[in-house]
Amino acid sequence: MARRMKSESPKRLLLNATTAKELMTANPISIGADDTVKEAVTFLADKGFSAAPVIDNAGRPVGVLSRSDIVIHDRERVEYVPSLPEAYETADWAARSGESIRRGFQVEHVEQIRVRDIMTPVVFSVGPDTSAGRVIKEMLDLRVHQMFVVDRDGVLVGIISALDVLRRIAPEETGMPTVVAAVRAK
Repeated sequence: MARRMKSESPKRLLLNATTAKELMTANPISIGADDTVKEAVTFLADKGFSAAPVIDNAGRPVGVLSRSDIVIHDRERVEYVPSLPEAYETADWAARSGESIRRGFQVEHVEQIRVRDIMTPVVFSVGPDTSAGRVIKEMLDLRVHQMFVVDRDGVLVGIISALDVLRRIAPEETGMPTVVAAVRAK
């Protein structure tokens, strides 16, 4: 571990953004309020997201769906497996089309619960011209990891995560993060 020399002062960090528009990730991928929970779970898992904005048909944010919302929903759902009469175990079954269903296959019960039923129905948003300092203060005051950016019509145009803010922080003298400077120097 390298020791800092006594004469070396700590480097100041600067935020290289002045507005929400400069901090945000534009055109965020979102989930529809009428999507099924199963579709949303697949979406979050495939994208590797821990949360996503939920929008209505007009593109306005109406809430957020997080992994926590899904875990709480799953924990609260009680499902009892019915005992089957022996006839079900020995009978030959066929699909509606008449196609025979082989032994070992089973029919999946597809839950039709909608995202709007389990999402967190709170929207914290700012406009694109909101100062970056104000965005950070609001995120800290509200204790949220993300802030939605909406246009004058309330349509979702971007999202600011804590990681987006960190990406815009750099040491004062270089104007870019040390890691990025090292990568670009290669």
